[in-house]
Amino acid sequence: MRKTADKDLPLFWAIVPIVLLMGMLSYNVLKIYGDDATSGANQFALLFMGFVAAIIGFRRGVTLETMLETVYKNIKTTSGAILILLLVGSLAGTWLLSGVVPTMIYYGLQILNPTIFLAVAVIVSSIISLVTGSSWGTTATIGIALIGIGKGLNINEGMIAGAVISGAYFGDKISPMSDTTNLASAMAKIDLFRHIRYMLNTTGPSITITIVLFIILGFFQSPSSQMESLSILDGIKDTFYISPVLLIVPIVVIVLIVKKVQPLVALLIGTVLGAIFAIIFQSAVIKSMLGVETLSIHDAYKGVMDAIIADIQIKTDNATLNELFSSGGMKGMLGTIWLIISAMVFGGVMEAIGALSSISNALLRAAKGDFGVFFSTTITCIFFNGTVSDQYLAIVVPGKMYADAFEKQGLAPENLSRTLEDSGTVTSVLFPWNTGGAYNSKVLTVDTVQYLPFAFFNLISPLMTLIFAAFKIRIKRLVKK
Repeated sequence: MRKTADKDLPLFWAIVPIVLLMGMLSYNVLKIYGDDATSGANQFALLFMGFVAAIIGFRRGVTLETMLETVYKNIKTTSGAILILLLVGSLAGTWLLSGVVPTMIYYGLQILNPTIFLAVAVIVSSIISLVTGSSWGTTATIGIALIGIGKGLNINEGMIAGAVISGAYFGDKISPMSDTTNLASAMAKIDLFRHIRYMLNTTGPSITITIVLFIILGFFQSPSSQMESLSILDGIKDTFYISPVLLIVPIVVIVLIVKKVQPLVALLIGTVLGAIFAIIFQSAVIKSMLGVETLSIHDAYKGVMDAIIADIQIKTDNATLNELFSSGGMKGMLGTIWLIISAMVFGGVMEAIGALSSISNALLRAAKGDFGVFFSTTITCIFFNGTVSDQYLAIVVPGKMYADAFEKQGLAPENLSRTLEDSGTVTSVLFPWNTGGAYNSKVLTVDTVQYLPFAFFNLISPLMTLIFAAFKIRIKRLVKK
């Protein structure tokens, strides 16, 4: 039999594990491990604070069975993300070995310059994400190439990742094919396109400000010397066979995503195509990597399997390219998967002992007036992204909680759906232990703390929805019958 506490968990005990966790995570990052904190220290912090929360639960009469059942349920919800992470690791490896990524970098370096690159990265990522409806698919395809191009132009990798993520989440947020867009409209029980049209009121200014900020940053970028650019281009061409034919692989994957093929299937096809193109076009690279003179079937198989599952490093005569042309394959994703599972353990225990509902109820009671409802919803969405570590729960739970509150205030349901997107969808990527943050930092090979200050769209969106609420801008009210 499941057993829960007889009364709601007091607010003080609900926030104790969160405060201790924030302290431990901050100490790991700022005082000891820095960027390496996600290699194990933060995972243990999440597990340990899950244990602390469990002790509080035991004292309140919550059984171990109840807590484990919730943890298992939470981990189950991330199984799709975990499989996608593994396939993204394999795709990145074969796309490097096949010359797909080097080809995109090679042509990108000749077209773009540092002054316009960041703004272009936002726009390109926005278009791809809008068409595909997937921020994750965008960062895993064009995002990887943009990181390479930006590094070749000597642009700070945190800025590059911030631009890619800003564009990817803008497109995802307003795309009718996006799962979060459909989920938010469903939670508010309104038509999808009605939700998208109303959301443009805050999303339009947010992405405009984002692009302007990246244009300004572009003026402060130092252009690479012609000698340095030529050195990078020569290094790529001397190592890989470069041809527009190789761009068939990413085009196929993007088309599959647009056609709403399951992401797992699209990524698997992209991995297999990358492996085939590697054997056909980059036999010299495989021979050099394995240290063999002739490429047998056995060697070709081993070369592509190494790219799929393990660390590979493509050596060139250029130090910048040597750093760029490396991949961890599936193996490189295991640390991120460990982080996600640890976050699900902490979130599951907190949910089981009633800590999350206690904090949410306190916020709901504090909601006074129109602005109070908007503010409480925004804070709750961000809170769930930081504790439950799942973007979908950060939309679903607040959506259920605040639906009646919006109606009682006479606010039309699209206010709720817009707020869920402005604060739930986009802020998941700002937490290193959230599935969104863990995924994107690993795929783009940029730590969350590095891109966070430059993820302008994701930072501005929740502020924009609060500004609109505070000044009563475009706030639609229920029509009294």
